[in-house]
Amino acid sequence: MKLVIIGAGPGGYETALAAAGTGMEVILAESGNIGGTCLNAGCIPTKAYCRSAEIAEEIRRAGEFGIGAGEPSVDFSMIRERKDSIVAQLRGNVEMMLQKSGVELLRGRACFRDAHTIAVGDREIPADYVIIATGSVPSLPGIPGIGLPGVLDSAALLDLPELPGHLCIIGGGVIGLEFASVFNSFGCEVTVVEFCREILPRFDSDIAKRLRQGLAKRGIAFSLQSQVKSIEAEDGRLRISWEKKGERMSALADNVLAAVGRHPDTSSLNPELAGILITERGAIATDEDMRTNVPWIFAIGDANGRNMLAHAAVAQGKRALKAICADICGQSPDTASRITCSIDVPDLDVIPSAVFTMPEAATVGLSEDECREKGLDYSVRKSFFRANGKAVCLGETEGLCKILVAPSGAILGCHVLGPHASDLVQEVSSLMAAKAGFPALCSAIRIHPTLSEIFAF
Repeated sequence: MKLVIIGAGPGGYETALAAAGTGMEVILAESGNIGGTCLNAGCIPTKAYCRSAEIAEEIRRAGEFGIGAGEPSVDFSMIRERKDSIVAQLRGNVEMMLQKSGVELLRGRACFRDAHTIAVGDREIPADYVIIATGSVPSLPGIPGIGLPGVLDSAALLDLPELPGHLCIIGGGVIGLEFASVFNSFGCEVTVVEFCREILPRFDSDIAKRLRQGLAKRGIAFSLQSQVKSIEAEDGRLRISWEKKGERMSALADNVLAAVGRHPDTSSLNPELAGILITERGAIATDEDMRTNVPWIFAIGDANGRNMLAHAAVAQGKRALKAICADICGQSPDTASRITCSIDVPDLDVIPSAVFTMPEAATVGLSEDECREKGLDYSVRKSFFRANGKAVCLGETEGLCKILVAPSGAILGCHVLGPHASDLVQEVSSLMAAKAGFPALCSAIRIHPTLSEIFAF
């Protein structure tokens, strides 16, 4: 059985490695760098910047801990070099794993010739099964001046050679806020212009509001319920203008980051030649097994628009691969005997997410706003880092933990704002996936003092 996977981001290469382990013949096609957006222009490089920003903040606060330091000297060229080195190292690791696993890696843009044939460059490949994992590209708003030099998407901002004096960010979602936090720590003036009533529209509103207030205390300026009207060149800089509740406002910036979201990258696939259904939003329509309307073609990750997170793409890849193996094992005994069909699939209803600002915010399950909209019966349990001994010792007492509990004891959602929120919420995520409820969370004995005692209700 020949499986062709289009796209070598986390969903694509992780699925390719798993598929090779089943005994399938696997071909992985990629037109850009191995690792996709996440490794090359997203998750990993931004976290490298986040770590440098964290060090800068610790140096600024060193006096609170009896250590003499002062204002840090930020060498942005070295920060960029470190980021590039980390990306290159991890990319090399992935390429080595693919080579050792026997996955055939083809460099070039892949597209459909028909429902069973994939073209990569001059080569045409007959495929028994296809998994589309082409990821997404930044969405650019239709604002006059959006194409001016100095108006950047997230990938371009990561390659910016020098720090801007003033960075204006359009969009208060995860991408915009992480860059706002990082560049503020590097010493830049930062303004965030957000169309919605609050930042992080998909996070619990309590968490979003407290995070915004914390970032504002650090000097980041926010303009909410604001619609950007234009960007204009002015004396070598950029004048960004927006309207807020009928009032016209503007700021003069060195660079503008457009961070209003991403959309599936399917334009070059020629999906119509394979008869694949595309939704109005440009995503590939799939069922719960990630199967398209063409039974042997699947779509995972950002391409299907279900959940644009790297770890969601990996989980979806496992679901698709399990469905493929089930198809194969239902065919002739001779074919099935050569394929290992045992694949564990995570619970796709429990997918945590985080924003790596300072402090971090993380979430899993339903927000309180969603519980209200659904008319659910629930109770709210809260605890605060200011009462956590480890957080007090760290000097990081800003934030809280908020858990939503059903009358049955089931955990409906968990939302954390504070130090290591992304690590902490994983504990609750694991319990939710195991169908363990709030009593199980409370009954665990935790090391003292640790941040995990935030769950000791």
